[in-house]
Amino acid sequence: MFSWARCMVIFSGISDMAAKMIEIFMRYRAPLLIAFLGLMGIFGGIFALVIRPYDFLFKWKCVLSEGGEIFELWKSPPVDLYLRVYLWNVTNKEEFLSGRDDKLRVQDVGPYVYKELFVHSNVSFNDNGTINAVPRHPLVWVPELSEGRREDDLLILPNIALLSIAHVVSDESYFTRVGLNLLIRQTKTEALIQMTAKEFMFGYSSTLMTLGNKFMPSWITFDKLGLIDRMYDFEGDYETVYTGEDDVRKSGLLDTYRGSTKIPQWDNPCGNIRGASDGTKFPGFIQPNDTLLFFRKSMCRAKTLVKVGEQVINGLETYVYNFQEDADDNGVNNTANKCFCKDQNRCLPPGLLDVRGCYYGFPIALSYPHFYGGDPILNAKVIGSNPDPDKHKTYMAIQPTSGLPVDLAVRYQINMALGSIKTIANAERFNEMILPLLWTEIRLYSLPDMLAARFRLYLNTLPGVEQAITYFFFVMGAAFLATSVYKFLTSKTDRSYNTRWIEDDLVLNIEKKLSSYKPEKRASMTAKELEVYFSSLVTPLNQELCPDDEEA
Repeated sequence: MFSWARCMVIFSGISDMAAKMIEIFMRYRAPLLIAFLGLMGIFGGIFALVIRPYDFLFKWKCVLSEGGEIFELWKSPPVDLYLRVYLWNVTNKEEFLSGRDDKLRVQDVGPYVYKELFVHSNVSFNDNGTINAVPRHPLVWVPELSEGRREDDLLILPNIALLSIAHVVSDESYFTRVGLNLLIRQTKTEALIQMTAKEFMFGYSSTLMTLGNKFMPSWITFDKLGLIDRMYDFEGDYETVYTGEDDVRKSGLLDTYRGSTKIPQWDNPCGNIRGASDGTKFPGFIQPNDTLLFFRKSMCRAKTLVKVGEQVINGLETYVYNFQEDADDNGVNNTANKCFCKDQNRCLPPGLLDVRGCYYGFPIALSYPHFYGGDPILNAKVIGSNPDPDKHKTYMAIQPTSGLPVDLAVRYQINMALGSIKTIANAERFNEMILPLLWTEIRLYSLPDMLAARFRLYLNTLPGVEQAITYFFFVMGAAFLATSVYKFLTSKTDRSYNTRWIEDDLVLNIEKKLSSYKPEKRASMTAKELEVYFSSLVTPLNQELCPDDEEA
């Protein structure tokens, strides 16, 4: 009975201690709850700072996936992209052909403006993180932007058919040249002819071209020749681009063109197009020192873009790029470009790129408009060029995080680099001449308002919201912790009663009650008396440990 009574007393003390602990917890529950919220706030700030949920979501959004927002923008860009064309009209035809003028006088006439409806069609997804697509660039005439120019404007322009065939045949046998000269005289074909602007751009009839198409269909696959028509000939073309699922920076960039990582006209590295942009989307998360690649089939190569500045356009921060200054050097100054000249003894002057391989073997060469940045010898036989960097230099403003082009002007000029054609009838005056034909500007003035607003939300607002939330978590967490400490200290000093430790009360009361227990009395007590006796031990102990309950 002694051990049973002792256990009853200890159990009663523990129960009272638990009640006391609950009472203390209830008394400090507000500081504890506030401290818990403070810790949660601190941990929330650390999570936002380390995990960067916005970056994760934005990278996920930039991956080209079927039905995704960025995929739909890439597939059919909702932008107003324009092709502006300037034709080099000859102003002294009779004087030059008769020999009275030593140099040909030309004047650029334009702009003739077309809207380019750039789309990627026949899209299919591959298992290796790429997409197959067929690029299409249909053009629509925009008279209201053409500043009074009309497609039926009559101009004096070079007869590309005659001069091209003259250049090709000039190295052939004597009898071949005699036959060509006879044909030229019989058909009265001239080197400078009057035609409409549209005919020069999209195709004019030529007896020489018709005969070439009839007798040499593997070489000349068309019976009408127009420069813009040939530039925008994408028949049989297809491309493979990265989706970005393996590396989001590559999203939208070329992997192959016509099944190859290089175009066949050049050896590597000159022919490389892998990692280039077709202008729809550039690499994402661009670093300031990164160089970019831009590929356009009509340029017959991918060109390097270098950063030259920064600018805010449509409320978006952009990096501004130009083509590399010596991009059209054939190895004279830039040895890396030697592969653009297959015969180092017959390279074109710096500033002129031989692209005959992309233009059916015709002596076509590219330069910047008005021979901007080129060797002065390019103007040796032609008067009329007036290079101006503001009008004739290419630039692209690209938002570096998304790779979105915000403003661009891609400018280049198509010329004929004629060789020795002095033995060809009606072409003698154009011997060894660099003859400008036209220059173009592919122009994106600005993003549509809705698209610009969408990207301002993605690139300006949401990162700011994430940063504000991170700061909010840290500030509120610290404030809650400070408040909890203050609450704890003030609640402890404001108590008006004695707060001995629970353990002290428990020990003192148990010893007091146990000391009143007399083992010798047990022998003289009945069972009923023993029950009353032990009850008297427990009741006072409860009363002493919980004096407030008794007073209540």
